Amino acid sequence: MRDHGLFQAICRVNRLDGDDKEYGYIIDYKDLFKSLEGAVHDYTSGALDGYEKEDVAGLLKDRLGKARERLEETRESVKALCEPVDLPKDSAAYMRYFCAKNSGDAEQLKANEPKRLALYKHVAAFVRAYANLAGESTEAGYTTFGIAKMKAEVDHFEKVRNEVKLASGDYIDLKMYEPAMRHLIDTYIHAEESKKVSAFDDVSLVQLIVERGAAAVDALPDGIRKNREAAAEAIENNVRKLIIDEHPINPKYYERMSKLLDALIEQRRKEALDYQEYLRRIVELTKKVANPEVGGGYPIAMNTPGRRALYDNLDKDEGLALAVDSAVRGSRQYDWRSNPFKIKMVKNAIRVALESAGAQVGGNADLTEAGVARDPTSVYGTNPPEPLEDRVQRILVLVRNQDEY
Repeated sequence: MRDHGLFQAICRVNRLDGDDKEYGYIIDYKDLFKSLEGAVHDYTSGALDGYEKEDVAGLLKDRLGKARERLEETRESVKALCEPVDLPKDSAAYMRYFCAKNSGDAEQLKANEPKRLALYKHVAAFVRAYANLAGESTEAGYTTFGIAKMKAEVDHFEKVRNEVKLASGDYIDLKMYEPAMRHLIDTYIHAEESKKVSAFDDVSLVQLIVERGAAAVDALPDGIRKNREAAAEAIENNVRKLIIDEHPINPKYYERMSKLLDALIEQRRKEALDYQEYLRRIVELTKKVANPEVGGGYPIAMNTPGRRALYDNLDKDEGLALAVDSAVRGSRQYDWRSNPFKIKMVKNAIRVALESAGAQVGGNADLTEAGVARDPTSVYGTNPPEPLEDRVQRILVLVRNQDEY
């Protein structure tokens, strides 16, 4: 390639298109760059006329110098982000800083999400920068001691990232990395612990607990597994995240599960349970959270997630749940969720089903024998009944969250 064609290829390679690309690598087999070095210094005239400034600026900078500069920048970014973590900066300390100080606290998990995302981003950049220079560390000016120290830091923060992902429920398994990235991690970073982490390649921590029970703890990374407090907090955070994620599908059920989790966490903190009994109970709760059909004690007719959700959110009234289920199935049309008119048809069907059930159960319960309106609290206690329109809207939202409808 010569002149214009060569320069066009160079500029294309050097364009950045995202966080994953730091710069382009070009291998010059025929020493063609020497004839172009003069032109590079003046990209506004001659051969470089018409090229974007950012495409050619620094085109031939020292690669090793640039790579070392990038490595040090990402290294300091990660260290600065993790500086506030409490001593001794072990697995539990990182989990409490990036996940939740009080395990299972939904608000803390949500509030710390930006910090976790920053951790994932900065550590990934650090790993890439290290991998880019790992084979030429000496040429880049690092001493043997400096190379060993850098490698230990990369290994440490990579493990921290994986443990935080796992403990928070954000865990992303290695199979989602592109093959090249996995090769770099396996080649340049200690991979002894990968045998432990690999248990999560195909399933989440919650799924592993459902399948293996208390034995799932043995599959946790060493830093978490060897610390009972950290292991408990990791499980609690994952269960809480699942409860939050699934709450819109069945609010009443997952509110009940949330209260059970709160009670179990409180018992653990007060040391009212030994560790093995705690594991038994958290495994039992996890199975109920992951599989409501197992832990909900539903009637036989409540044989789908949608029906179970209606049953839980209609005061466990089996007949009413079936009536609303039938009304929704009979009124829904293709792609009804995105069409206001089709939504209205389903909503009206729900209203009719609820009104009919109300009349059958005792639509005149709020009247005295003389036909005079009765004080609602005399019939329903301190909590008057939910207004019909509010109930219709609540059930409509519930139905829209069910895949089967």
